[in-house]
Amino acid sequence: MNPTVIISGFLLLASCVKCDTEGSGGNVLLLLNQNLLRSLEGQSGLPNPSVHLALRLSGTHNLATESLYLNRIKNELHQDIQSRLSSLKAVAGRLALYTLALKASCYDLSTVTFSVGDRRESLLTHLKKQMEDEKEHVTHSHRPLTNYYQYSLGVLALCVSGVRLNVHVSNKLIRAVAHERFNHGESESVDTYAMAGMALQCVKDSGLYQETSELHAALSKIKLKLLASQRQDGHIGNEFSTGLAVQALLAMGHLLAEDSAAVEAMRTAVKDNKYHNPMAMSQVLPALQLKSYLSVKNKDCLNEDDTLVLEPLDPVLRLPVLSTVAVTVEVVLSSGASALYSLAVPQGSSVLDALHLLQGKDAGFKFQTESSLWGPFLSVVNGEMARQSDRRYWRVSSDGVGLNQSVGDFKIEAAQRITIENTTY
Repeated sequence: MNPTVIISGFLLLASCVKCDTEGSGGNVLLLLNQNLLRSLEGQSGLPNPSVHLALRLSGTHNLATESLYLNRIKNELHQDIQSRLSSLKAVAGRLALYTLALKASCYDLSTVTFSVGDRRESLLTHLKKQMEDEKEHVTHSHRPLTNYYQYSLGVLALCVSGVRLNVHVSNKLIRAVAHERFNHGESESVDTYAMAGMALQCVKDSGLYQETSELHAALSKIKLKLLASQRQDGHIGNEFSTGLAVQALLAMGHLLAEDSAAVEAMRTAVKDNKYHNPMAMSQVLPALQLKSYLSVKNKDCLNEDDTLVLEPLDPVLRLPVLSTVAVTVEVVLSSGASALYSLAVPQGSSVLDALHLLQGKDAGFKFQTESSLWGPFLSVVNGEMARQSDRRYWRVSSDGVGLNQSVGDFKIEAAQRITIENTTY
């Protein structure tokens, strides 16, 4: 790694950006907290445990709303995981986030169970088994059943819950860091490095394992990777990876002030209304309060501030969109065969809106989506599937630059070429 990049990364993160620490910081935090709470009102699909986790880690609460949302998680998300377990699907990531959300509410995890076949076992037992399966898959194929982000989430959730991991499970993650296996497409995944950093720091802090030089080296490497990924504007990776990156740096003992460049970058992004997706907000909210997911380990749920309220919003007058922009959609199949489509879409449409318009306009274009905690993602395009089991996904880019938002969030403001390519990871 280039030492100059490392040094400049340290300098950037240590630098301070002038801000109103007495007023604006608190106002921005309140705004984000309220926006995340308000996102529960119109939420469709499964409840998101990451959103509940962030609300529970906040310093202020609306306990009644949080309690109602927890009940949804215990019912709807629980049933979804039960169905996936019964179908023998890999669900380490969902089980892990479910565990963290329950623990953030000081819920008795031993009372949460799932049935597979004729056996009923606890949530933590199932998560531990999932991680054993993931570890075995790494042993034979050098990669998890899911991905290293979910693998790291699993290690973290078990660790903060006080479960002693099979040492080989954590060792596989340490080796993945050493061999730099956290790529997504052609770039390194800042999110995965961040989650791995929190997971391995928890393992180190637990005192249940002999501290090895490999563990120390992995944590040092993760810290340097995150610092080297910092941009001139303070964001680490991009606007949507900075929250987890800051959480990881805090967890690993890197000192960050409220007016550090990375925290100020997130604060500015909140002011500029960059965070529309509840999942993105849920990762930024703890970071703005200089907390990480490791904070769940010592959560006691006593004497909590219950003053967070939502004022009624003024009705927004939405004027009809008159401007349209020209969009070219290119679909590249796994064979390399490609097809081009052209259409005009209302300015400000999401990519998903544009694809629905194209499907209605051109009988030769068809697509399907599946739900995720980040929103819908493309699963089938023109009859071809991109499956996780095949290590494939539909990479979506705008004028050659990969989207860092979901197809439902990225807005089309100007003429551009949208490329949808079936690729490997």
